[in-house]
Amino acid sequence: MTLYESIREDLLSKIKDGTYPEGQTIPSELELAEIYGVSRPTVRQALQLLADDGYLEKRRRRGTIVTSPKISQSFTMTITSFEDAMRLAGHMPRTNVLVFRCEDAGEDVASPLEISTDDPVYRLVRLRYADDIPNVFVESYVPRDLYPGLEEFDFNETSLYDAMGRCGSPVMSARRRLEAIRADGPSAALLDVDPGDPLLLFHTVARNAEGVPAEYSIASYRGASNSFEIDVRRA
Repeated sequence: MTLYESIREDLLSKIKDGTYPEGQTIPSELELAEIYGVSRPTVRQALQLLADDGYLEKRRRRGTIVTSPKISQSFTMTITSFEDAMRLAGHMPRTNVLVFRCEDAGEDVASPLEISTDDPVYRLVRLRYADDIPNVFVESYVPRDLYPGLEEFDFNETSLYDAMGRCGSPVMSARRRLEAIRADGPSAALLDVDPGDPLLLFHTVARNAEGVPAEYSIASYRGASNSFEIDVRRA
């Protein structure tokens, strides 16, 4: 075992036994180098291993803090709600609705939903939490004519896909496009990260059983908190 792997194991044991509890800032690289009697690059390698596994997160103004391991997401392969995905991963979900209203689709939304720019859509904007940590900021657009009565649901408590199913036209398939981006000021504030930190951006078009576009969403996930599973097969 290399020096940096030994340091990684020792720090991990201290994280797990509560010596360094979640949310606490650990000693600086210089302090850790003195504690372990090694160079700063060796400490840096150990910290990077822990950051890659989701146990540490570097914050520009706070230093390096202890975090929960990354949430392993399988929704890229299945149609499932955020609530169910979080519970399956062993986390407690919570949703805060920021905007819910009806408006004209506009060009950016009309195209993926295959409707006219002046067709009405529901716009639902939510900040979603895992164990009280902001995990994803998502904007969803749903054609009003497909789902009349959607405004009767409280989306702080009800999954959008559950509500759509109860309106008679459940989501049956989805196509997702993934990008890696950096957080700007507003998204950094919402997701409690530093500007420039990595985010994983998903554009999703979901369809009902007839193949009609039922939802278009843009979701920004904290890069430091999430990993995504994708199955592939030989063509």
